[in-house]
Amino acid sequence: MFADLHLHSNYSDGTYTPEEVAMHGSRYDLGVLALTDHDTVEGCEEMAAACSKQGIEFVAGSELTAELNQNELHLLGYFLDTTNAALLEAMGKFQNVRQNRICEMVERLNKLNVPLEAEEVFKIASCRSPGRPHVGRALVQGGFCKTLDEAFERYLKKHRPAWVPKFKISAVEAIKLIHCAGGVAVMAHPGLNRSDDLIPELAEAGLDGLECYHTKHPPATVEHYLELAEAHGFLVTGGSDCHGMNKGKPLIGKIKLPYEHVRDLKRRSEEIRQGLDSVTSQA
Repeated sequence: MFADLHLHSNYSDGTYTPEEVAMHGSRYDLGVLALTDHDTVEGCEEMAAACSKQGIEFVAGSELTAELNQNELHLLGYFLDTTNAALLEAMGKFQNVRQNRICEMVERLNKLNVPLEAEEVFKIASCRSPGRPHVGRALVQGGFCKTLDEAFERYLKKHRPAWVPKFKISAVEAIKLIHCAGGVAVMAHPGLNRSDDLIPELAEAGLDGLECYHTKHPPATVEHYLELAEAHGFLVTGGSDCHGMNKGKPLIGKIKLPYEHVRDLKRRSEEIRQGLDSVTSQA
């Protein structure tokens, strides 16, 4: 049995509904799917029901944008308690910042004589965790750009005129937050961050794993991170990072992670939750 542990839905910047994600997972014979929307777990209940209908095991997750030593990195949380108060409170703050960021990007576009309205972006996003792809889609729908790629190249990529820096929680706090919700903390697509020097510090902070398998990791990169995972005693994960049709073609099915790694994640989550129970009973 195989898994895809990095998937996005329309509860953040993906284009598929949770039901469509589960349907595509079934189509590619995936036995386990994790929903890892940005700064939210709101789609997890819907995704769990959709996976159940397809006979697929579901893992509740999320992707947090973090920072360590002024370096941006993304952390995936797996087997999260989606009712955890601290997690939901933090995510509420992250979502407010995301919404304000949309308004700032629209303001910058307006100063460039692009008469886009923030409400149009929010209408397209139709979620509490909007992102740049929603602004890009609004630019295309409004006739200001022909393609999403053009929207990013002209306006939205880092250091382009409408780009606004993203809020980032400290990586140490992000790992604590994931653990507080009984989750397992994994560094997403480390090959894209080019920040291997941060890994020892992340290990000290309690990082549990590395996403070694990713659609943008060529074989040599996969091998490199498998070696690093072994050296640090990290768990190994993998996922397609599918955003539906946002990036031109669906990536689900491109990564098939062997089930043994899901089993290892489960074990680690159980250890984390036992530790939390122990602290609570001693309090």
